Amino acid sequence: MGTYILRRLLIAVPSLLGISVVLFTVLALAPGDPFEELATNPNVPPEVRMALRASLGLDDPVWQRYIHWLTSMFKGEWGFSFVSRLDVDTLILQRLPVTIAVIGLSQLLALLIALPVGILAAVKPYSWFDRIASTLSFIGFSLPTFFTGLLFILFFSITLDWFPFVFQGEVAATGFGWWVVQFKQAIMPIMVLGLFQAASWMRYVRSSVLDVVRLDYVTTARSKGLKERMVILKHVVRNALIPVVTLVALQVPGIFGGAIVTEQIFRIPGIGSLLIDSILRNDTPVIMAVTFVFACLVVLFNLVADLLYGWLDPRISYR
Repeated sequence: MGTYILRRLLIAVPSLLGISVVLFTVLALAPGDPFEELATNPNVPPEVRMALRASLGLDDPVWQRYIHWLTSMFKGEWGFSFVSRLDVDTLILQRLPVTIAVIGLSQLLALLIALPVGILAAVKPYSWFDRIASTLSFIGFSLPTFFTGLLFILFFSITLDWFPFVFQGEVAATGFGWWVVQFKQAIMPIMVLGLFQAASWMRYVRSSVLDVVRLDYVTTARSKGLKERMVILKHVVRNALIPVVTLVALQVPGIFGGAIVTEQIFRIPGIGSLLIDSILRNDTPVIMAVTFVFACLVVLFNLVADLLYGWLDPRISYR
């Protein structure tokens, strides 16, 4: 397995290099200037502004700037923000824990809902449970997260006054009270993202289980006298999860991008809000770093999906 992982990582290097070239070129040629405020500020002399641009290499050719950025990345130097004057890696590490906590818990919630509901709906097709679950799932993934988020704010925050609708980055409470505050302010964004993903995944789980449950080896397992629960869990679910693993693994990086809207609604100080603020202020080093991290997540979760294939299906070998 170690050789397989190493080979996949080596294959991923050209892909990441190509992605970085495209991202850097697009950002370099995009309209806007991070020093636009300095240009309109009469208190900043033109020679000072020109010297600052020269020190940052903004007047160099695009290819030369890309080589400088790439060599700095290999050294672990991600540059610094034009706006906040902080290191880019420091900014990302400040925002990353909140994003991982919210997205991770939301995806766990989605799996805990989608797997049992999808399996039960497939085991009892066209029953009342299947019809109700299918209807709710259609409603769930038809409503965008920004609309669902606003509904949650209106109902749970304004009407019932149960949860705060503005996420606080710094909480004054300590001990158990700190965890209570964090739970109360994170529960709504977790529910919004989790229910949306659960509605989508439930349909895939149901369809995949329905395809497997009709196969001959499942009928053979039943004819041997195995209990229905054992047939479903051991012979049906494990094989039905292979396409679901593909879906989940490939959608997780996209969830980070989709969570940008949810972070903006609930004012969560995460990676998404950092990316939006950087785009609005033309802070290209931060934009480049965040988008490149998203690209690395796509490669990483593709590798995770391939590894899970071998665990779910013994016929697949790591060669």
